[in-house]
Amino acid sequence: MSDAQETHSLLTWYDHHARDLPWRVSPSDRAVGVIPDPYQVWLSEVMLQQTTVAAVKEYFLKFVRLWPTVSDLAAATEEDVMKAWAGLGYYSRARNLKKCAEVVASEHEGQFPSTEAELLKLPGIGPYTAAAIAAIAFDQRAAVVDGNVERVLSRYFEITEQLPAAKVPIKAEMARLTPSDRPGDFAQAVMDIGATICTPKRPACALCPWMNNCKARQSGTAETLPRKAPKKTKPTRYGFAYVLRHPKNGAVLLQRRPPKGLLGGMSEVPGTEWSESRLEKQNFENAPAVRPWRKTPGIVRHTFTHFHLDVEVLVAEATDDFVPGPGQWWSAQNEIDEEALPTVMKKIISNAFEFS
Repeated sequence: MSDAQETHSLLTWYDHHARDLPWRVSPSDRAVGVIPDPYQVWLSEVMLQQTTVAAVKEYFLKFVRLWPTVSDLAAATEEDVMKAWAGLGYYSRARNLKKCAEVVASEHEGQFPSTEAELLKLPGIGPYTAAAIAAIAFDQRAAVVDGNVERVLSRYFEITEQLPAAKVPIKAEMARLTPSDRPGDFAQAVMDIGATICTPKRPACALCPWMNNCKARQSGTAETLPRKAPKKTKPTRYGFAYVLRHPKNGAVLLQRRPPKGLLGGMSEVPGTEWSESRLEKQNFENAPAVRPWRKTPGIVRHTFTHFHLDVEVLVAEATDDFVPGPGQWWSAQNEIDEEALPTVMKKIISNAFEFS
């Protein structure tokens, strides 16, 4: 079967089986002239980086409700953006999201550029995101390669090199297959095949429109592809967290993390630095107040991209005359969920509430 025939068969499949996603214009709507909103395409693609569709849906809907246009997002405070993003992880994405919105609003009159080259100049937009926006929002012929596309094409062409080296031939094949007509739908079709049929384990090959010519299916190697280098063992870091409660209303003392670095700009409870060696003794130098601190049972464990974190949680009640330090504030129990707290801090506070 020729490339054109394979492309046609996949687009025909997509026309009948495309996933219903809140940021996507369906094939039937596109056929009658409905145009994707570049802002929503960009927003969804940034959110979907290293995050599942299921986790992103509610965040996407919240963002477009709060900030319907890129100019609205540009005008928002960074604190509000971080609060809305809290829990989604990889927080540098949120900071870059705000920066990118500001550039689009101030330098491009609120309109995203339509080409990969111009999109790549924007903060936080890399090769994948630039290709996805160009293809999906602007119908530009661009090779869009995410994890799903890597899996589908590595199997279809039986590309046996390990990732990341395999990215080069995979992208070359995607560039060759991508049609000039409906390139965005084609990219989304390959993604949908990977998400719903060509899954990592037990792919449903009998349902795939590319079944007959899939080399990995023919050789029985589908579940072994794409091949990846062995994962490195993640180290563990250790720290203490201090959850100080207000003596009258139980509010929690919070502070802002430095603007740069891991979890930059997010809210946190006071605590120690995260050390690569276990802290055997606690001297309370980093505690926000001199109090009789009580350690809660167990350890709060959280896993980041490159390391595990084990945190011991200590709880105390402030004195009536305690005054929060610079950059600190009290957050009422019914307002905690609205703070820009990363997941690890939510775990710590939950642990403190459970045992205090």
